[in-house]
Amino acid sequence: MAGGGILTHGGAGKDYPGNLTRYVLITCIVAAMGGLIFGYDLGISGGVTSMAPFLRKFFPSVYRKEAVDSSTNQYCKFNSQILTLFTSSLYLAALVASFFASMVTQNLGRKISMFLGGLIFLCGALLNALAQNISMLIIGRILLGIGVGFATQSVPLFVSEMAPHKYRGALNVCFQLCITVGILVANLVNYGTNMIKGNWGWRLSLGGAAVPAVLMVLSSLWVSETPNFLIGRGNYSMAKRKLQRIRGVDVDVQAEFDDLVAASDALKQVKHPWSNLKMRKHRPQLVLAILIPFFQQLTGINVVMFYAPELFKTIGFGSNASLVSSAITGGVNVAATFLSIYGTDRWGRKKLFIGGGIVMLVFQSAVAALIGTKFGFSGDATDLGKSYSGVVVSCICLFVAAFACSWGPLGWLVPSEIFPLEIRSAGQSIVVAVNMLSTFVIAQGFLVALCFAKYLLFVAFAVCVLVMTLFVIFFVPETMNIPIEEMSRVWRTHWYWKRYVDEDDNGARISPIEMI
Repeated sequence: MAGGGILTHGGAGKDYPGNLTRYVLITCIVAAMGGLIFGYDLGISGGVTSMAPFLRKFFPSVYRKEAVDSSTNQYCKFNSQILTLFTSSLYLAALVASFFASMVTQNLGRKISMFLGGLIFLCGALLNALAQNISMLIIGRILLGIGVGFATQSVPLFVSEMAPHKYRGALNVCFQLCITVGILVANLVNYGTNMIKGNWGWRLSLGGAAVPAVLMVLSSLWVSETPNFLIGRGNYSMAKRKLQRIRGVDVDVQAEFDDLVAASDALKQVKHPWSNLKMRKHRPQLVLAILIPFFQQLTGINVVMFYAPELFKTIGFGSNASLVSSAITGGVNVAATFLSIYGTDRWGRKKLFIGGGIVMLVFQSAVAALIGTKFGFSGDATDLGKSYSGVVVSCICLFVAAFACSWGPLGWLVPSEIFPLEIRSAGQSIVVAVNMLSTFVIAQGFLVALCFAKYLLFVAFAVCVLVMTLFVIFFVPETMNIPIEEMSRVWRTHWYWKRYVDEDDNGARISPIEMI
């Protein structure tokens, strides 16, 4: 059958039975530890680039401007494209790697993809820890990025396919939880290593990335493949036994198994999944796969996460105080993610998206007002004072908390569960690529933009939060408690997207004239 005739299988309103077995819970948590490598890197890079020995060795001009020249505009203290390239090169590498990871995930399996991600990340961590020059640093960052590209491509898919649909949200949020734990651990490591004199401190921080990398490698060896992948390889008997095990031995899995087989048969007919992404009936998934990760980065969250120490030093905090403040935001990030684990499958994705967006809008605006009031456009150095500093940190923490229970986990969860099997790996690659490209642009341009736009940069982030919240209200359907192979029904009932996915009984697209 030609590409335009591929059906998305599954009838309306199916509700596959399944329990949250101990095996599934442990397997999904172990697999989600792949998020540790992403989170650790997000947290570690900002702290390391604020350490005087690191700057003195690799970025002496920034060190002189930050530590010696007190007349420098506060907004421009860390404005160095080479310094930001150290941070952002990882995300550009992850972008490119995600497309290769898609092929590995599709053809060799989710398990192999996770293993390769952890192994390559481990090599990058060791190279960074031993770095003697900028070239070694950048090459190490590129290897880290390849590892992140593989992890973010494979782990959300793995968890979505393993979890029962009623618990898919909570289990998938474990990936984001591991990201937040990695950030917090990195912040605490930076605080401790910053007290070590000489070059050992930053080397230990960068080398510490080897620990979550080893955990990911070991976890990938422990977990087994998903039934979806086993069916795709033609191993039906093993796939059914695996499905029976993960749904519960007393559960009748025949209906779900039959739909997985049907979806796999459709997948085999798709010769070019990337071309199928452009089909009209997949337009809703493609738009959400692009805009959700794009908006996720435009919240400004990664500015806080990997530039937190520089950001806090920019607004008047000392070196140790900035690391403590970033550790506090890291702790808030972890704690708030548990709220998402609790609420994702109870309150729904859409309510969390909207509620989080509203709170982020309020406190992103407050941060802009507080920084603008104190520094204005001149950026002249000034002492914020303890009470004023406390208010700034509190607003940033509330912003982080709102993100951590909404756009943080849902930015990975929703795109991973909306694609039909025949284009799922390709679709997840789009999600990762957009996420990493947006992260790269913001990471590379933030310090320059802060230098020129001053506090208005945070106003721009607030406007983006407003736009993306309106987008969710009008264009993002609710996907809670819908089996992943039954997701097509959310588009057929949506006021806008139904015009793209309406099909006749043979799977042919309805022409615009027929729809009128």
